[in-house]
Amino acid sequence: MSAEAPTHPFASLGPDTLLGAVEAVGLEPDGRLLALNSYENRVYQIGLEEAAPVVVKFYRPRRWSEDGLREEHAFAEELVGHDIPVVPPLRLQGETLHRHDGFHFAVYPRRGGRPPELDDPDTLEWLGRFLGRIHAVGEVRGFVHRRAIDVAGMGQGSRDYLLASGWIPAYLEPAYASVTRDLLEAVEAAWQRAGAFQQLRLHGDCHPGNILWTDAGPHFVDLDDCATGPAVQDLWMLLSGEREERTVQLSDLIAGYEDFHDFDRRELHLVEPLRTLRIMHYAAWLARRWDDPAFPTAFPWFGTDRYWEEHLLALREQAAALQEPPLVV
Repeated sequence: MSAEAPTHPFASLGPDTLLGAVEAVGLEPDGRLLALNSYENRVYQIGLEEAAPVVVKFYRPRRWSEDGLREEHAFAEELVGHDIPVVPPLRLQGETLHRHDGFHFAVYPRRGGRPPELDDPDTLEWLGRFLGRIHAVGEVRGFVHRRAIDVAGMGQGSRDYLLASGWIPAYLEPAYASVTRDLLEAVEAAWQRAGAFQQLRLHGDCHPGNILWTDAGPHFVDLDDCATGPAVQDLWMLLSGEREERTVQLSDLIAGYEDFHDFDRRELHLVEPLRTLRIMHYAAWLARRWDDPAFPTAFPWFGTDRYWEEHLLALREQAAALQEPPLVV
């Protein structure tokens, strides 16, 4: 009989552990639990007795060091201290980071909202102003324990892992190796063209799903991927459509951004390289997380021949995009 696969750490995160963690930080859960959409971590809305529900995030074991998690929380609190609308963890019993039954976790206030209307120039300018304010705070000091957004980690590391792990079908592996080698050379060349751009503390994963809009304006959520990198990392994921549309969108973002922080136009050389690195990193991320039972359920198409054929096509499209001149604003 074959040996059983090791149990994933999140398998032990049952209702008793969830409620026990909340009780341990001095809150009184009423037994209501709602799992929220998250794969990297586990996130739950938990009802409280005579109080509004809270959102509790249980961090993936061994992804970040405790110091790295504390840096995330400190950055969120620093931004709030400058009246920037991010959602920080609650400080309970004097701490934002807690530990229970082997898990690090944090408790957040529940904040609702709707997706931003990214086809509205006023919305983009408003977001640009807040991103400029975030970066004005982010440049004051650096991270020590958080990752950097760079070619080595997101690109070369992802390529090496996938080629060594046997995920890519044998008939596609030579093409993948060739295309990604050429892509990383092109990305490195673009990095050089961008020159000595500033590296600062960023949101790091500023896609529309991490921005919630209310009548009072936007608030930013989920600093779980906050990192050190170029400012344009927090701008390019808000762009969509054809080149002309993206140019107009970026112009609106930067118009607001430069009310609070200078934008180095040399970083426009990095838009397509950063998109390329994200595509490569995403495939490796799915592969690295496949032992988590939530991933095969949520991403059943991953690992199929069709997936890798489409992934290779996307990489080839990026090779063409990297040959185009950068956006001009």
